[in-house]
Amino acid sequence: MPYLVNELEQQHLLHDRRKVYEHLEMFGIPVPRYALVNREVPYQELDYFVEEEDFVEVRGDRFWKPFVEKPIDGDNHSIMIYYPSSAGGGMKELFRKIGNRSSEFHPEVRRVRREGSYIYEEFMPTGGTDVKVYTVGPEYAHAEARKSPVVDGVVMRNPDGKEVRYPVLLTPAEKQMAREVCIAFRQMVCGFDLLRCEGRSYVCDVNGWSFVKNSHKYYDDAACVLRKMLLEAKAPHLSSTIPPILPWKVNEPVQPSEGLTRQGSGIIGTFGQAEELRCVIAVIRHGDRTPKQKVKLKVTEEKLLNLMLKYNGGRPRSETKLKSAVQLQDLLDATRTLVPRTRPGRESDSEAEDIEHAEKLRQVKAVLEEGGHFSGIYRKVQLKPLKWIKVTKSDGEGEQERPVEALMVLKYGGVLTHAGRKQAEELGRYFRNNIYPGEGTGLLRLHSTYRHDLKIYSSDEGRVQMSAAAFAKGLLDLEGQLTPILVSLVSKDSSMLDGLDNASIEMEEAKAMLNEIITTGVSKGSSNGSSELPWMADGVGLPSNASELLPELVKLTRKVTEQVKLLAKDEDEELIETSGYNLILPYDQAKALGKTNIDVDRIAAGLPCGSEGFLLMFARWRKLERDLYNERKERFDITQIPDVYDSCKYDLLHNAHLNLEGLDDLFKVAQLLADGVIPNEYGINPRQKLKIGSKIARRLLGKILIDLRNTREEAICIAGLKSNQEQCSKSSETEWDDQEYWSEEYRRFSASEKSMEQDDEDDRESQYRLDPKYANVKTPERHVRTRLYFTSESHIHSLMNVLRYCNLDESLQGEDSLIFLNGLERLYRTKELDYMSYIVLRMFENTEVALEDPKRFRIEMAFSRGADLSPLEKNDSEATSLHQEHTLPIMGPERLQEVGSYLTLEKMERMIRPFAMPAEDFPPPATPQGFSGYFSKSAAVLERLVNLWPFSKQGNVNGGDVLTL
Repeated sequence: MPYLVNELEQQHLLHDRRKVYEHLEMFGIPVPRYALVNREVPYQELDYFVEEEDFVEVRGDRFWKPFVEKPIDGDNHSIMIYYPSSAGGGMKELFRKIGNRSSEFHPEVRRVRREGSYIYEEFMPTGGTDVKVYTVGPEYAHAEARKSPVVDGVVMRNPDGKEVRYPVLLTPAEKQMAREVCIAFRQMVCGFDLLRCEGRSYVCDVNGWSFVKNSHKYYDDAACVLRKMLLEAKAPHLSSTIPPILPWKVNEPVQPSEGLTRQGSGIIGTFGQAEELRCVIAVIRHGDRTPKQKVKLKVTEEKLLNLMLKYNGGRPRSETKLKSAVQLQDLLDATRTLVPRTRPGRESDSEAEDIEHAEKLRQVKAVLEEGGHFSGIYRKVQLKPLKWIKVTKSDGEGEQERPVEALMVLKYGGVLTHAGRKQAEELGRYFRNNIYPGEGTGLLRLHSTYRHDLKIYSSDEGRVQMSAAAFAKGLLDLEGQLTPILVSLVSKDSSMLDGLDNASIEMEEAKAMLNEIITTGVSKGSSNGSSELPWMADGVGLPSNASELLPELVKLTRKVTEQVKLLAKDEDEELIETSGYNLILPYDQAKALGKTNIDVDRIAAGLPCGSEGFLLMFARWRKLERDLYNERKERFDITQIPDVYDSCKYDLLHNAHLNLEGLDDLFKVAQLLADGVIPNEYGINPRQKLKIGSKIARRLLGKILIDLRNTREEAICIAGLKSNQEQCSKSSETEWDDQEYWSEEYRRFSASEKSMEQDDEDDRESQYRLDPKYANVKTPERHVRTRLYFTSESHIHSLMNVLRYCNLDESLQGEDSLIFLNGLERLYRTKELDYMSYIVLRMFENTEVALEDPKRFRIEMAFSRGADLSPLEKNDSEATSLHQEHTLPIMGPERLQEVGSYLTLEKMERMIRPFAMPAEDFPPPATPQGFSGYFSKSAAVLERLVNLWPFSKQGNVNGGDVLTL
């Protein structure tokens, strides 16, 4: 009888994805969460299938966007991914490679297909990488990684035109999954897609007769495994007499490709002769945005109160939040019927309150109509009941409460502009070319060969998320829209990167002190500082004539507001004449999110830049005018100074074509005051700055220490393995291929590290490794960890204050600052940490220093002030050019240490630990039993490694991932 390598009877299963998933589950193989929608005829309506704006529901099982839609036909490769409205919406279609494309993004497509039967599957963020596993029998599995088509759809090809793929190591659990797939479908030679997500792996889309392309080592392995398989089945007496490897492969020299050259960046430091970059940590502020706005009004209208009850479950005392497109559309419909079609003439005092209410309703309507689209990222409404009455129930039996008044709060604005997206993308390119060795190509090669461990985190704010996505696009040289990049590569962590609640009391105290200093001219306590250390003074940065500047600020704000009011009046009259209540036109939100050019047509028409009309522009300035100075109480509100400055800066950059008289003068006055107010809101004096900073950035500081510690432990492990391998090579009579040694040790290290991090729910960052035997890479042990944290201005100020003032803590008395004297002077002269400002830490390992020497690991710190404001302050040709593009360049990084100085990781940890989240709140990964020796500095390391050396190589052919050793 013939020997069946792949059984024909089982192959029909592979043509139906439903049967594939059912079979995988039958054998206990993990698959993504999924549901089936079966239609007998195209467009058949199904009572168990429900589609809403941001989810589909199948038999009560809800799948929130992003989710995946797959045809049940296994040969149909038209797979769709649908994105949530909060990320911009749209759909990405995946298909078999056509030229250099493997996917296409369709921003206008929001609804799922209905012409056939489909599988709906939970989307698995895999960090922008796909893994394909190839089996040759149940004891052999080879895995390769490639750039996922989900990210930008551009196929990476080498000079020969072949798709770039790199072999990667499988964990023990993944190797067992490969074995089970092979056995379950009775296909000795097959392939399947492996999804790696949040420390776990899942199987999908199994294919029969799948072979690796363009890998001679794999071909040799497959030949050996198949030969052994056939001989054992049909000629077992010959199997033991034939060597396990091909005769011409014995002692064949390895031909690695060019390694990553070690070159200095020439910008913020160079690499020493024996230094290797091990870790890059950057905390980055978002890019240029529109001004943040808030409208508050009390509502008694029945339509609005009913809307509140509709979305809070009918509970009269419960507040509700409206964020989705459906909810905001309901609110817009209600508001349109409540806004007067015409404005009354000059109002009397008794009517003033009603007129103001109508104006606020008109502003709510204008905000909801802005741009013609809804996006929960940028607009949200809160309705909170204030008063209730008892009314008779509808059935006449008993009474129930009903709200009669509620507070409506509409928050909007703060949208990342085209300039902000451009800034973030360009900064990503700068990092790629200057922060890593190899001048750009070095980072891309590290990343593509699984030697770059990249994680990107963002706060919950839309502008921050989109800044992170645009930065990733520039960093990794991606193409296409931001929505797929955001969903694939950026993780939200609001607990670490959002909010000021932990320091709200201290910040209110600082603002009260600040108000007293500015409005009364009380001494700023300069005795706390000195001419040599001016940054130690209270209220440092405040102009000496701050109290005199406030009336000027109010006067100029009124002047600008009056001009915008006239423009808004003309626009309002035009809207009334043409009836502004027609249905709004659809708007490509996803395309808008990827836009990096200004709207030339709007500017040529004399309209404000972006989607803000004159009505909203006036509402913005009118609110600032009212809040800045209370005429009745004759009181200034200094907390409005940053908002006035924010609006000035925005209009000077984006609306200069409107030629608002006095805006330049207002900007200069607001800038003088804001440069003093903003930094002092985070503490009037150094000790207060340190206290507030440690409360706001506590979790972030703890995470940074974990990043540095994990990198150090990994580097120590690899150094120990390498040292032992060299010693064993010298003493062993039989030479063992270096790459083979590294492959086996990486496999063990990766598996242990994975189980370590699975025990830590707060910092689950699983590590996957390059397989050096197949990778044709000269330095497989080289590995760089990158952690990018995108956040707002508050966290940048807070982190910087801890770094420069941490030595003032009582537990660190006598310690020098982490930042050298010139660095402190540089920070003192830095008036603003503007858009895209950042703090970057790079950790280097000196491989010529003993493992236990503190100087083994060095930290280099730098910062950037962010956007360069000179185009707003100068009139030269370069400034004019940038002004016309509505963008500002990003300042380069500046050192926080002397050239040649040495900040050890040990000192960094000691100085930061008192302010970081403690171990009991943010536990480090637990070390599993049997793995502790890897990170021990005792002689047990060598003993353990020596014991690993002589394990049997039987069955290990020429390479690949052999399951049984």
